[in-house]
Amino acid sequence: MRAEADANPFAAHDPFRLRGMNSGDDQDLLRHHGDVDAERGLIDFAVNVRLDRPPNWLRHRLAAALDRLGRYPSAADDHAARAVAAARHGRAASEVLLLAGAAEGFALLPSLRPSLAALVHPSFTEPELALRTAGVEVVRVPLDPADGYRLDADAVPEQADLVVLGNPTNPTSVLHPAAEIRRLVRPGRVVVVDEAFSDTVPGEPESLAGCPEPGLLVLRSLTKMWGLPGLRAGYALGDPGLLRRLARNRPHWPINALVLEAVIACCEPAALAESEQAAAEFETNRAALVAELDGIPGLRVAMPARAPFLLLRVDGGAEVREALRQHGIAVRRGDTFPGLGPDHLRVAVRDPAQNALLAKAFHDILGRG
Repeated sequence: MRAEADANPFAAHDPFRLRGMNSGDDQDLLRHHGDVDAERGLIDFAVNVRLDRPPNWLRHRLAAALDRLGRYPSAADDHAARAVAAARHGRAASEVLLLAGAAEGFALLPSLRPSLAALVHPSFTEPELALRTAGVEVVRVPLDPADGYRLDADAVPEQADLVVLGNPTNPTSVLHPAAEIRRLVRPGRVVVVDEAFSDTVPGEPESLAGCPEPGLLVLRSLTKMWGLPGLRAGYALGDPGLLRRLARNRPHWPINALVLEAVIACCEPAALAESEQAAAEFETNRAALVAELDGIPGLRVAMPARAPFLLLRVDGGAEVREALRQHGIAVRRGDTFPGLGPDHLRVAVRDPAQNALLAKAFHDILGRG
């Protein structure tokens, strides 16, 4: 096995500059998510959520909050949750905007009224979809697989007044240096950092969640660590003026009582200690999975990887994905991410027993089991 070092198959079209809506087929690809690949009855390596349900202590907290569903959430309720999230990152409550999942933050980006948005790819597609649907002009900034998909701040067009990237990045599993991201910040520009997976990296070494720099907007999610995709809970961190611009078109009471309770519960010290332990387990299990995939013919892993998933390039990727399905395993197709092709797959890092099943299936399918 070696690090992904093949030429970018989209290089001839760089940079992609897109105005408003493109073809329906392109929009459908951007809307694709791993839950579509993870059919019932299959071992799920397609969705990057740590748990199949929230831990018991969190379920009890949410159940206790059900009695509050009979009244509208108050400004005091909102402030209490923002204050706990702010304390978690060493910030003021005024620098936190609670969200119905980080995905709502992406949906709100057109409220910033950018003239040109630069999307660093391959990366999560919801921000581009939201911006293009709103008619915002978009330019794609492709990262080079031969360079390990590392961020190069100089590749972002100077005229872009909105820049969006993930850290660590879905699907490449790359953790970009915070210093390189901060090079993107300048007057008149908003830099949006999707940190949905930041709490899966021990110590969150490159997180900018605690950075109060003007123009920097960090989106956080509770979904991945705490098994809450059915609740939609997250928050944005930024200067108060920027958050007011982001929220200008939101309805009244956009955040429900269960989300308020989830934010408080998951930002308290006991939860942070649990998430740090889980992050360490991800590190161990990911390294073991990489070792198990080592040497499988026709399979390459994009390295270095720091998130709880791996980007693979497999000869005959579409056929391999179907063969894995026949083995009872679901993986995420990669060709819906701009900059990747049908030979790319994304696989979640699971526990050692499940990872062994995935490695064995690859060995069987690719001929050296």
